[in-house]
Amino acid sequence: MARRERRRSNELRPVKFRRRFIRNAEGSVLVEMGLTRVICTATIDASVPPFLRGSGKGWVTAEYGMLPRSSPNRIFRESIRGRLKGRTQEIQRLIGRSLRAVVDLNAIGERTITIDCDVIEADGGTRTASINGGFVALVDALRVLKLEKTALTGFVAAVSVGIIGGRVLLDLDYEEDSAAEVDMNVVMNDAGQYVELQGTAERNPFGERELARMLESARRGIKRLIKEQKQVLRWR
Repeated sequence: MARRERRRSNELRPVKFRRRFIRNAEGSVLVEMGLTRVICTATIDASVPPFLRGSGKGWVTAEYGMLPRSSPNRIFRESIRGRLKGRTQEIQRLIGRSLRAVVDLNAIGERTITIDCDVIEADGGTRTASINGGFVALVDALRVLKLEKTALTGFVAAVSVGIIGGRVLLDLDYEEDSAAEVDMNVVMNDAGQYVELQGTAERNPFGERELARMLESARRGIKRLIKEQKQVLRWR
């Protein structure tokens, strides 16, 4: 299948970060990956969950949601229904784990930094976009605390990759994700270490050769995403 915008197999969708998107938040960014757009905000609270009280450690957590018209058909607000869907819980836990992987929780003291990821338009890869934007918002929150150099242990980014018609494709949009024989979400830090792998054979099982090809494509994509994060953060 021909890719939108004539993208090559190993090419990311256009990526944009717009920092300080929400005036009231300690950190915020509008992240765009193709037609997927997510608002990520960071909030600092001077408290921690009960299991961390008195430990001297801080906490980084995340919440995720899709706005009603982020998709072609209206999505009912989960708050109205009184409970989160399993998918929502799984995604926000993934975002939280990914961000905590590059933060020294001892360095931030007994504070909680909450990253809210609100999808305003979805075209595949909302969880990976949330991680990429959430990290930028997190860094700006750490800058408010003047802890970005001591609390941050590295950069983190995420991208999707899949197999369609035997081809390994990077950064799947919704149409590609729906047609994929295999799809995977990869989270890595800037040292090239894996934070999380989520891979599924939607139709046919895959072998080590296909896995290696997907991971290599994802590694290169994440390297480019981290470069974009460093540029927008003016990191030195």
